[in-house]
Amino acid sequence: MILAKAGKGRSIIKYRENQIIFLQGDAANAVFYIQKGKLKVAVVSDRGKEAVAAILGPDEFFGEACIAGQVLRLATVSAMTDSVVIRIEKDTMVQLLREQEEFSRMFTTHILQRTMRVEADLIDQLFNSSEKRLARLLLLLANYGSDGKLEPILAKISQETLAEMIGTTRSRVSFFMNKFRKLGFIEYNGHIKVHKSLLNLVLHEHPQINM
Repeated sequence: MILAKAGKGRSIIKYRENQIIFLQGDAANAVFYIQKGKLKVAVVSDRGKEAVAAILGPDEFFGEACIAGQVLRLATVSAMTDSVVIRIEKDTMVQLLREQEEFSRMFTTHILQRTMRVEADLIDQLFNSSEKRLARLLLLLANYGSDGKLEPILAKISQETLAEMIGTTRSRVSFFMNKFRKLGFIEYNGHIKVHKSLLNLVLHEHPQINM
């Protein structure tokens, strides 16, 4: 794979836990690809209130809006765990998309999946209870996908962060996390381990949306 090693306009960078990749307001001049680790995307309002917009993991791109004309970063991205990220200069990214058919297909797939994820997040916020939103978020953080496999959530994610991501209070998150643990849906001892049984909560009485 072309992103497996550094090259012209591409560099591999290691970040420590809590280290900043870029800040909100920085110049948008590169695209990034995650090889390893978990990253947090956060936005700060004019009044100084921070909201966590997303948590990213391996094989995801971010910062790609620069190739569509974005001049300044709209969010801050930082490492939640020790991470390895490939930085691709904007001009190099554009060239790769034009010349590398396989890479272009992979990137297009990423954009489509990201769009689907945003649409699903919007529906989740509009129609599901905070309990179901938390269950869905935990499944996503555990990388639940079509293969039906789950991974431990290794990043240290606070209840405040979880609350910000689903639009509720920390006390509600604490209540639901304890409930999930008692029901055997998760193991919660420093790190979070999610069991597939949590999926039943998300699927139960799922809203029917006509698009």
